[in-house]
Amino acid sequence: MAIASVSDQEIESFLRLFNGDAEQAAKVLRNYDLQKKHAQKKPNQVAPSGPIVVRLQDVTKSYKVGRQTVEALRGASLDIRQGEFVALTGASGSGKSTLLQLIGGLDKPTAGIVEVDGVNLKKMRDGKLSKFRNQTIGFVFQFFYLQPFLKVSTNLEVPGMFARTKKTERREQSRTLAEAVGISDRMEHLPRELSGGQMQRAAIARALLNRPKLLLADEPTGNLDSINGKAIIDLFETIRKKYNTTIIVVTHDPAIAVRADREITLKDGAII
Repeated sequence: MAIASVSDQEIESFLRLFNGDAEQAAKVLRNYDLQKKHAQKKPNQVAPSGPIVVRLQDVTKSYKVGRQTVEALRGASLDIRQGEFVALTGASGSGKSTLLQLIGGLDKPTAGIVEVDGVNLKKMRDGKLSKFRNQTIGFVFQFFYLQPFLKVSTNLEVPGMFARTKKTERREQSRTLAEAVGISDRMEHLPRELSGGQMQRAAIARALLNRPKLLLADEPTGNLDSINGKAIIDLFETIRKKYNTTIIVVTHDPAIAVRADREITLKDGAII
């Protein structure tokens, strides 16, 4: 209801609910307005009901820095379901990237359980863990990590080479993904001949080559302007809808966080 259409009598009735405390009443209205605006940004959002793809239970991670012990994560617990688009937010040093690395099997927790697709990563030996990562998890980073001396077409096929996928199959898959991310006309170019947005699209296509259930992205728009950054998040949403891929993005950008199904904020190594 617009303020202009509210009568004095209605205002008085509303204030009586707060014993005449206008400041408290205004606070409630502000909170309601913020919640309403947030809901309007995602009018069609439906809570994911698929199986749990990521589960963390009381996860801690400590590092030795000289004589000091730094607690990067303190008792983190969460569940993320198939098809969810989740944003990890928080200040620098809050534990976001550490959490992403543990989920990706790039590091192991000091204590607690990290499960991906029902597998306890801590219990896996390095060889099996590497194979599991290649088959189940795709990685996208702020720095694109494309091989500068390889054409885009070959860059996209690299995960398939490690997975020993047949050449014809991985070539067909790379072409399909290049078309899906909008770089099919750049396949014979070297990375240096691409724009930043095109390089990130190539990195995303490469991450999807083995059809992973989980896509992890660490500041994927950090080196892009706002237009290309928005295009990459649009692409993530398209990928999620098309392949039912679970996507977890570390970001400082509130414009990205609000596009996610869920925002998980960390502070001093703890989920808040």
